Amino acid sequence: MKKVLLLCLTTFMCSCVITPVFAQLKPDQKSAVVLNSYQDSLLKCTQTMFTARGNTQRFGQNAKFIKMLVNALKTTSSFSYDFDSLKTISVVSSPDRSFRIFSWYVPTEEGTYRFFGTIQMATGDGKLKLYPLIDDTEHFKDDNVVTTNKQWYGARYYEVIPLMAAGQKTCYALLGWKGNNNKTSKKVIDILSFGENTVQFGKPIFEGAKNAPVKNRIVFEYNKLNTMTLRLDKKEQLIAFDHLAPMDSTMVGNFEYYASDSSFDAYRLLGNKLKLVENIELNNDPNARDDLYIDPKRKDIPVTKKF
Repeated sequence: MKKVLLLCLTTFMCSCVITPVFAQLKPDQKSAVVLNSYQDSLLKCTQTMFTARGNTQRFGQNAKFIKMLVNALKTTSSFSYDFDSLKTISVVSSPDRSFRIFSWYVPTEEGTYRFFGTIQMATGDGKLKLYPLIDDTEHFKDDNVVTTNKQWYGARYYEVIPLMAAGQKTCYALLGWKGNNNKTSKKVIDILSFGENTVQFGKPIFEGAKNAPVKNRIVFEYNKLNTMTLRLDKKEQLIAFDHLAPMDSTMVGNFEYYASDSSFDAYRLLGNKLKLVENIELNNDPNARDDLYIDPKRKDIPVTKKF
């Protein structure tokens, strides 16, 4: 009984000390304290989510994570908080700081991936404005269709590149890892546009080889055991990528046997289109940052007017 009373007294005394100290903090300092606490809880949740056995437990933990993340983002000044301890969650901001995207995946028992995410907008009054991203990949019959955030072609994004052309509203190229199944992986270049309280993914902006149809997004698929470069070449201002080819001419269209042939292609912004440029030379060798397994969060993307 004495131990219980002592514990209660100690807890009461600690709370009496902490509460006045917290009350004396400035608003941004209070927000930082709250968000640090949220980040610690979110980190523990992600660790459990990725080590849980079975789909039921994994998606159950993911639901807890989503609820906790939304509550954290309701905190004042949350937009300027990096959440940089959440290594398995990609948090990338647009270079103009108008929005940022949280994106992540949950691996399934079947060897596939389910993607989750949200777009957080920067608001003048600091109020929370989110566009939840609902992965609808399993219902896609054509990965070239233009969609909204409610029919998202899910991916874990690691780079946001503004595309600005004269007389056109800025849209953004998103580079992401999509995963796929036990045999192949995917990467994607998607285009994000904003309307009046609307979000659009995909845009007829990709021009390929001569007479090839214009595409709304670009999806690369290749052998699971290989890696693929897909990144912004800052010096040349190109979205550069490995040229993928089948290992044998008899395997055309069977992406389980596709890999880089050691050459590189790219997309360059010409007018309001991204034009395919073949057989380019990269100034820097590809490195591990181009693959999923290194944290893809980038903070050094320049704002550029052409690619």
